[in-house]
Amino acid sequence: MYSGYRLLNGKDAKGTKLGLDVGIFDMSHRIGGRLESVKLPGMNVVGELGGMRYMTEQKIVTALIEDVFSTQYGLTPIDFPMGDANHHLYYLRKQRFFADRFSKAKITGEKFETRYYVEDRFKGESSDEIFTAIIREVLEADGYSLEEIQKSSNPRERWNEVKKNLKYRSDGPYKDMFVYQIGFWNLLKDRSSQECYTFLAQAGGYYSNTINWNAAEAFPYMVGDFASTEVTYKTIEGGYDQILTCLGDDFIQQGGNIYTRNRLETFCKNPDSTSEYKYILTFYNLETEQIWDVEAKDIILGMPKRSLELIDQDNFFFNRDTKEKLQENIATVIPEPSFKILLGFEQPWWRKTLGAMAGESITDLPMRQCYYFGVDPKNSHSLFLASYNDMRTVTFWKALEKGEKYQTKETRLVKAQNSLYPDYDHGTKVMVEEVMKQVRELHGEAIEVPAPYTSAYKDWSKDPYGGGYHAWKSDCKVWEVMPYIRQPYEDERIFIAGEAYSDQQGWVEGAFCVTEHIMREKYGLECPDWLDQDYYLGW
Repeated sequence: MYSGYRLLNGKDAKGTKLGLDVGIFDMSHRIGGRLESVKLPGMNVVGELGGMRYMTEQKIVTALIEDVFSTQYGLTPIDFPMGDANHHLYYLRKQRFFADRFSKAKITGEKFETRYYVEDRFKGESSDEIFTAIIREVLEADGYSLEEIQKSSNPRERWNEVKKNLKYRSDGPYKDMFVYQIGFWNLLKDRSSQECYTFLAQAGGYYSNTINWNAAEAFPYMVGDFASTEVTYKTIEGGYDQILTCLGDDFIQQGGNIYTRNRLETFCKNPDSTSEYKYILTFYNLETEQIWDVEAKDIILGMPKRSLELIDQDNFFFNRDTKEKLQENIATVIPEPSFKILLGFEQPWWRKTLGAMAGESITDLPMRQCYYFGVDPKNSHSLFLASYNDMRTVTFWKALEKGEKYQTKETRLVKAQNSLYPDYDHGTKVMVEEVMKQVRELHGEAIEVPAPYTSAYKDWSKDPYGGGYHAWKSDCKVWEVMPYIRQPYEDERIFIAGEAYSDQQGWVEGAFCVTEHIMREKYGLECPDWLDQDYYLGW
């Protein structure tokens, strides 16, 4: 979507538009990708089944939402509230405590102990504090300062310099290896213990953060996105996927065409060597069940790893027998399964009983995280993200996808309000009952949790996505892979864009930065006037 928007709106060094004929083809019936905003029946509150927020230091997405589209389409950026730790819970190894328990104990000089046998030096420390301590130690051992990096004029660019050169200065199996060569699980265990690693994986809320991905890439991610108290999260009033619908609407207004329900099967070189159109793409239309061809001069594959793998791997571009370098580079990222279950309640029970107005509670149960969301002021119907889980817990919920759909008397009496994409998946009876059992266990017997009246869920591990987000593998030189993936062959006008092969994986901004690189490097477009000219796009 961002490619189409820039190709039709962007200008070259002479201030001239490119004048291209651009079409966007999407296998889905919608254009949101891994952003999917929905309204559950009976409430005027938006739920997010996919990506749900952005950080204000992400300048492309921020400028589009807060400057360009706020004027053009009336988009309204709003805070994504994280709530108060006084009213958030941890429930780990059947130990229930408030999220501020670690900090409160330190006021009196105590060390709050969990049921994990962590090292003495980590006793009384939260998972965020331990992550930061370990990262700081590794940096300082090789002559770097975490504070210097974070306070530099461009922390992201500084981190990229450090990631290429940082070495692991410690005795043991990883001595003097580059940190990018080490898996994050390997490093965390080496700096602490497997027991401490288990605490970090469970108390951190996301298993994806602690899988054995590239440790150097994990460092800025953990201290910037998750352990930092200075991060400001925002979203869009009415749904985060509006950033893509606005891009799409502007694209159409500028003369572009969007073809939904079309699956790319393969593409080949045009046998007519005299044609100005070098490629022929073959699509399968899911509505007409017909195969059809499209001629093109250029191809931009805005796809994650699994989607690329679903295209014909025997064509001239991907050929698995002769294109070993491309196949190896495509395999440098790990798809990370993720699963969300949304529930609707007649009342925001968490406000009265727990005092939570927003934010998350975390557990080692398969539900992993829950978020307390908004309330419809007209009828008090309330949105609750009952489970946000990833990696190893996704299979727990996948086993519950089939069967009778969850429905109560209240659901049938509530008329569904307008929703842009109303045909999301509703949870099954067994899925909702299971997640409710875990929600009640997390909150304890003292908190009465009523039955929900409606549900929705999303399994991002399914094709064509393969996962909700991605992570670089260890021993991967990201600074070499990223430019290569954008255009694998210099003599072919075929480009690959998206979040998967970015240095901001899991974020819309990652996809936008990769695409902006392509727009400038391969199409000669100038930086748009709404974006800081010196904004760092990454490798």
